[in-house]
Amino acid sequence: MYEKFISYINTHATTPLNEQEVRLIKNIFEPKRIRKKQYFLQEGEVCKYMGFIVKGAMRMYSVDDRGVEHVLSLFVENWWAGDRESFTMLTPSIYNIDAWEDTDMLTITHARLVEFNSIPALLELSRRLDQNHSFANMKRLNASNSLSLEQRYAHVAEKYPEFLQRFPQHIIASYLGVAKETLSRVRSQAIKK
Repeated sequence: MYEKFISYINTHATTPLNEQEVRLIKNIFEPKRIRKKQYFLQEGEVCKYMGFIVKGAMRMYSVDDRGVEHVLSLFVENWWAGDRESFTMLTPSIYNIDAWEDTDMLTITHARLVEFNSIPALLELSRRLDQNHSFANMKRLNASNSLSLEQRYAHVAEKYPEFLQRFPQHIIASYLGVAKETLSRVRSQAIKK
């Protein structure tokens, strides 16, 4: 499990990990298995862990007053899962995160961040991920405000084809902010073209 994570870090950082840093990573990141439909985080809890997904798929969502789920994020292998605000600020989360498939993760607690930040490659990776996360959120907000559903669906199909293969249509529809029936119509039209 750690080998995949070490490879991920070395791929995304300009400073490769040395043996001492690899040992430290194995010490501060704990393996965790989340079974399908099991919660990683529930609304109202403080997010105690950030997790790197080694294998599996998860979703992050909120539930409105009518009981309707609104999917904010989807996570698959080589993605980080957790509520960043709750984890950083130690405040109760307004989101749920659950496993859509059996998921193997490497998790870190807030208390272990000092050790995390002592490793140059992880600090560099963290800064890059924060930057990429900010850019992706801006693009998603812009797309939801300015692109048609057809264009947004095409973007997801092109950029994240694994989402369409691993999550059912109602989850994808919620992620795109539309009803399942609306997405079904758009998909049918796209197939006909």
